[in-house]
Amino acid sequence: MRRVAKLSAACLATAALALSATACGSTSSENDKSSSSSSSGGKGVKIGLAFDVGGRGDRSFNDSAARGADKAKSEFGGEIKELTAKTSDTEADREQRLSDLAEAGYNPIIGVGYAYSDSLAKVAVKYPKTSFGIVDSVVDAKNVDSITFTEEQGSYLAGVAAALKTKKDHVGFIGGVDVPLIKKFEAGYVQGVHDTNPKIKIETQYLSHGSDTSGFASPDKGKEAAQGMLDKGADVIYSAAGSSGNGAIEAVSGAKGAWAIGVDSDQYNIPGLAKYKNSILTSMVKNVDVGVYDFIKATHDGKPLTGVNSYSLAKNGVSLATSGGFIDDIQAKLDAAKKKIVDGGIKVKTTP
Repeated sequence: MRRVAKLSAACLATAALALSATACGSTSSENDKSSSSSSSGGKGVKIGLAFDVGGRGDRSFNDSAARGADKAKSEFGGEIKELTAKTSDTEADREQRLSDLAEAGYNPIIGVGYAYSDSLAKVAVKYPKTSFGIVDSVVDAKNVDSITFTEEQGSYLAGVAAALKTKKDHVGFIGGVDVPLIKKFEAGYVQGVHDTNPKIKIETQYLSHGSDTSGFASPDKGKEAAQGMLDKGADVIYSAAGSSGNGAIEAVSGAKGAWAIGVDSDQYNIPGLAKYKNSILTSMVKNVDVGVYDFIKATHDGKPLTGVNSYSLAKNGVSLATSGGFIDDIQAKLDAAKKKIVDGGIKVKTTP
């Protein structure tokens, strides 16, 4: 682990980070946050978190990563520096954000989201003594831990749940951005639905495309998309769309007999969504917090993880939340489907 030998050096590095982050225009006072623990006694970790759009508080993907970092900080002491992406980010902005953290001595540094893959690959080479992690992408470098998940497997189970719970044989899928990662969610969900009941109709909509990441941070778009599906007759809607999914959940909560399926975090238990929780059938939980924590702990222990570390259904890297008890009546069928996937009897597709 890189350590700053003198207090004055640490202060200068932190000041430099604040100045450079402001200068590049990729952060603001609202998304440039740090927290520290006086209990570290110099033996803690300096964790750098480069969030995807939405940042801490998205009630989904970024919050899951934050939980992992918070747990590590609580156990090991130290501090967390958070910088958050904007929808207008360029590749240079992302590269600058990671470089700022490395220059300030943060180690490990985690890029939360596939959008950091190219920039992290460049920055990791420049800072070979710093340990980098990236969530949802693979970067081939000696000092990078690629934290990946089998989203398609968890989404398959979400599809089975949707098929068993729909009363209208009509369900929906909302993707945040039309990219390969989110296509994995769609592919698994569609396969799970149709393997359970091939007669079910599935509505699919993406909120943005390509380099436009606004689909992950637009609850209004999520709400509109979900309302459109409800109007067409869908009564179960699964969203893989970051904070945009919060809008979809809100729309579903206003439709009698309809269900929303959350994503990444157990959204039934998210305080900000409490008033909608009785409409959240389940959530396809992606344990980003576990992957982030494992990486930080390994770095703290002096044995940083590298290469590709995949968190699969078999390893409980993905799962369906049971909060609320709404899937208790179909749990046996979900368990049977899970067993077939784990045993290899069901091969889940990664593309629709």
